Amino acid sequence: MSSSQPFLASSPISPPAAGHRRKSRFTYKHLAQLAVSSTTCPLRVIAHIDLDAFYAQCEGVRLGIPEEQPLAVQQWQGLIAINYPARKFGLNRHITITEARKLCPDLIMQHVATWKEGDEKWAYHKDAFAHIATHKVSLDPYRLESRRILACVKDVLPAPPLQRVEKASVDEVFLDLSPQIHSILLERYPEISGPAPYDDPTELLHRPPTTVLDWNTDALVDLDASETEDDDPDWDDIAMLLGSEIVRSVRTAIRERLKYTCSAGIARNKMIAKLGSAHKKPNQQTIIRNRAVQQFMDGFKFTKIRNLGGKLGDEVVNKFGTDQVKELLVAPIEQLKSKLGDDTGTWVYHTVRGEDWSEVNARTQIKSMLSAKSFRPTINSSEQAVRWLRIFAADIQSRLVEEGVLENKRRPKVLSLHHRQGAQMRSRQASIPSGRPIDESLLFDIGRNLLGQIVIDGRAWPCSNLQLSVGGLEDGPTSNRGIGSFLVRGEEAKAMVPSIRDADGDEWMKENDQPTKRRKIDSGAIQSFFSRQESHEEELSDAADVHHADLEADSLSPRDTNSAKPEGNEDGITLDERAGRSARASSQQAPITTYCCDACRKNFPMVAKEEHEDWHLARKLQAKEKSIPRLESRSDSHRSALSSRSNKKSTVPKASDSNAAMQKKMEKGQKTLAFPAIRDF
Repeated sequence: MSSSQPFLASSPISPPAAGHRRKSRFTYKHLAQLAVSSTTCPLRVIAHIDLDAFYAQCEGVRLGIPEEQPLAVQQWQGLIAINYPARKFGLNRHITITEARKLCPDLIMQHVATWKEGDEKWAYHKDAFAHIATHKVSLDPYRLESRRILACVKDVLPAPPLQRVEKASVDEVFLDLSPQIHSILLERYPEISGPAPYDDPTELLHRPPTTVLDWNTDALVDLDASETEDDDPDWDDIAMLLGSEIVRSVRTAIRERLKYTCSAGIARNKMIAKLGSAHKKPNQQTIIRNRAVQQFMDGFKFTKIRNLGGKLGDEVVNKFGTDQVKELLVAPIEQLKSKLGDDTGTWVYHTVRGEDWSEVNARTQIKSMLSAKSFRPTINSSEQAVRWLRIFAADIQSRLVEEGVLENKRRPKVLSLHHRQGAQMRSRQASIPSGRPIDESLLFDIGRNLLGQIVIDGRAWPCSNLQLSVGGLEDGPTSNRGIGSFLVRGEEAKAMVPSIRDADGDEWMKENDQPTKRRKIDSGAIQSFFSRQESHEEELSDAADVHHADLEADSLSPRDTNSAKPEGNEDGITLDERAGRSARASSQQAPITTYCCDACRKNFPMVAKEEHEDWHLARKLQAKEKSIPRLESRSDSHRSALSSRSNKKSTVPKASDSNAAMQKKMEKGQKTLAFPAIRDF
């Protein structure tokens, strides 16, 4: 129903005098909670949008049938969807096709699409109802339309994080409108956009300046007995009104763009919103204000509430003797706990009072896919089962393609096969190879291998049900690069080849030229170190001062005197000399900061200072190593002389310490060092 009072603009007409404006029941903290979609926020607004007779609408839009034409969707010999014009004749999903034709002679019955063995895609077959043993139902047409509708909903709403959409099923979605409503409130009512007085978030907000709300054509649930329409609206009513405007725009877009009608419920949580979307159908929306929740809930059977049906609902009915919410409200929480358990009793107590703190989950991507077939009559051979596996694989592959498996956007990890023989259900599963692209053949091969494992176990026939499923769908990698992306080719590769120019600017090493090799010098490790160090010092010295050309002749490196000239070098200049020229040319182009070594009185670049000082330290260490063997040699000679004197007095000669050491076997790679004679001190 609509408000009986005339509509006034939702903006202040004449601000009341200071100090006379009433306070709201809500605080600045509640307003902040609204911005982050807190499940405990009393200003929260949740919407549930449900397509009207979705399968029937899909077929009506596809076939171009007028909306007032009675239409039903047929699956084998039963009906799975009936549009609202046909329901006026008393049709429902529990009657047979024959009974439906008697009740409504003008009824159009369209069979669902089916998979047929050998087909690469599902199709609409006129005689599908007569081939239940060889055809399999396909709901892909409805999934495709569901994706289009979801895309339309997201397109109307603002972008995340203001947008929060949860796909509940193929024909329904939940919307958390709280962040969007918060932004609209601050825009329309700037007086609440500032900080809380005294920086106290528990300070109460002022009442909204609006006194009358226009609910347009929405179905407005009556208020609770303790509430009246004469009371001025509070901020929760303003939030509900804004939510109804947003949902109305979404429903209008779906209608105009895709030709589908839908119903909606707007409330403070998911449970009440879902009940509200089914309250007035078709093509309407119901508003359940916070002040009307209990009035709305009292008229329901609690078995209609989400998660309170099935076995739990039957248990509550048996223990309390009623299925009405109104009658269960009188039961105290302790009684519910004693009969249902602490957790279940507490949950039921809050649920029948319209309390629900579940979040709107924005993850709308599916995690698994299933393709199954119940056999009537049963199948009795592997050949029959394999034919159905091929259909299952094609069915799943077509849905994986829509999920982006070909572009590696999403990819399943596991394939499972479920087989029912009598009352026994057996399952097998295998991992899908990550290195292979997913296609129909891969899924079929894995499924056939799993079927073979079940057959080997025995007692596989007759089979009454067969299911093939993939699970663990996850997003594919988005930043991986192939090895080819790290390689360069053509002109780009040629541009990266380094070239060295001599002092005259002539380029002497091309991309195909190989650097000349030096003759390997057989010398010890310490000598090799000094050879490289001294050669490097010479080059650095030349680069530092181009006027000291005679430093090349003074180099201590044995490599300069023993190195052979490179092969194929027509001018007889070594690679080091050419590099030296290049370094000297570079030094002429840009100044280099140098320093003078106090030990060798040579100039070097500052960047080589530490390395040069290390070289001097190594020279000192080498000198110490050379002096130690000389002292040991003198000591050995002295001990040998003393030993020879004692041997003359002894009848049994004794080997000296030096001779004993010399008699030890030398290790592999050792050699005797020849030292120059040392003068006696």
